[in-house]
Amino acid sequence: MAREVELSSLDLRYEGCRMKNAGLEGRLLTSMVQRGIQEALEGVEVQGASILLNGFKRYRCARKLQLRTVPYAAVGEDEAAGIMNLLRSANNRGLSILEQAAFLDELNTTRHLSVAQIAQELSRSKSWVSMRLGLIAGMSAAIRAKLFSGAFPVYPYMYTLRRFMRMKGVTAEQVEQFVTALSGKHLSVREVEQLAEGYFRGPDSFRQEILKGNLALPLKWLGEVPQNPDGCSEFERVLLGDLEITQKYMQRVMGKTQDPRLKSRVFHAQANLLSAGILSRVPAFNQSLKQLHDRSGQA
Repeated sequence: MAREVELSSLDLRYEGCRMKNAGLEGRLLTSMVQRGIQEALEGVEVQGASILLNGFKRYRCARKLQLRTVPYAAVGEDEAAGIMNLLRSANNRGLSILEQAAFLDELNTTRHLSVAQIAQELSRSKSWVSMRLGLIAGMSAAIRAKLFSGAFPVYPYMYTLRRFMRMKGVTAEQVEQFVTALSGKHLSVREVEQLAEGYFRGPDSFRQEILKGNLALPLKWLGEVPQNPDGCSEFERVLLGDLEITQKYMQRVMGKTQDPRLKSRVFHAQANLLSAGILSRVPAFNQSLKQLHDRSGQA
């Protein structure tokens, strides 16, 4: 049941677990001007304090509109219970994977709940919990601040920088410097990915230009030269990688299909469905591969 509380009375200790998005916040502000607050802010009551867990964008918009009170609903008896309830309905409340990770880290490090306990409470697998905890554990305080403030886009961090972080010779300090240099520059995901390729794989002169904040020049260079010393574009390199993976797994499948250990009915039932799907695509796959082979042979 929602009730009105003083805006100034809300405890914001978990604001750092939620990500900021200036665009979304601007649209929310417009909506609140026209229709008011449509959904109550959510949190827990602990020793007389109203600790906010969900609704920080609404809170900041309410401050801009100089509202004195806001609707507020309790979602748990204590902080751990409130966080658990929030995570159980993460999709409905729009929690990103990093926000989930931040709250899980609170449960694990501050509330001293084990991975197994959290997984059981949330009806999730231990790998689901561990993967998210790993995201936060491998993130420096500076990088976390840039991501959660919205200064650096999440997608290239998750799917581009983390790939470089696993490369030999790439240090955590280099990654942090890259994120800091590009934060607040309003670059597209594509531009961040291009600059990352040059920063981690290119010459030191390229890296120094990025660290100085001279991003226009590196982006110009990237537009003029091949993205790889072998002369391949990024799209071409991706396809070459796909072909290598295809060849590798074709060999693995051929080597395993006659293995006498393949006995269970469950395996055969699933293998039959999967193999049928693959076989239905074999003629089209063979035709596409033959065309590629012929074109590449004439180049």
